[in-house]
Amino acid sequence: MLQEYLTVKGYGEHEIDIKKSRFIAYVDRVTTEEEAQAFIQKIKKKHWDATHNCSAYMIGEHDQIQKANDDGEPSGTAGVPMLEVLKKKGLKDTVVVVTRYFGGIKLGGGGLIRAYGKSTSEGLNATGIVKRKLMRVMHTTVDYTWLGKLENELRSSHYGLKEINYLDKVEISTFVEEPQKDLFTSWMIELTNGQCEIREGEQLYQEQLIET
Repeated sequence: MLQEYLTVKGYGEHEIDIKKSRFIAYVDRVTTEEEAQAFIQKIKKKHWDATHNCSAYMIGEHDQIQKANDDGEPSGTAGVPMLEVLKKKGLKDTVVVVTRYFGGIKLGGGGLIRAYGKSTSEGLNATGIVKRKLMRVMHTTVDYTWLGKLENELRSSHYGLKEINYLDKVEISTFVEEPQKDLFTSWMIELTNGQCEIREGEQLYQEQLIET
């Protein structure tokens, strides 16, 4: 598993007009080629009357799967520029479809490359890009008397508060970087005067929205 990587927040769409042609970018996060193809077919079905539904996707920890499709536009003027935007932004597990409704004015090869690139880039920015960082979930169990203090301390710390479960005792789940597990444990013990139980949980990705 990668320690961290960039991908899109989830589903999104964004439309721009260039010389009377409509370009609608559809974006989503996918983890398999089957999911990517299903998304592309869904958009094609939705816009069956469009002039073109061009697509690109990158999938896998090491970008093993990379595909681009011009869908009838001149070769290399749509899918490839879209794929290049994904590469330039360093995104993984991402699919993009750009639907075009021709407005009557031809853009030429260079114009098409710029239009599909711009539509993809703006679509990704509108959807949102996140950094996924592999973290260890640490579970801290304490009496309810400690809840207020620990919650305040955690929210003002660099650790990520995942969730709080209100059981017989309260269980606080926290995202902690792997090398900081011992430091976190010592900190919790100190804050509660040793009146806590700490167990190590699973590894999960924590997502942080990146400003674009």
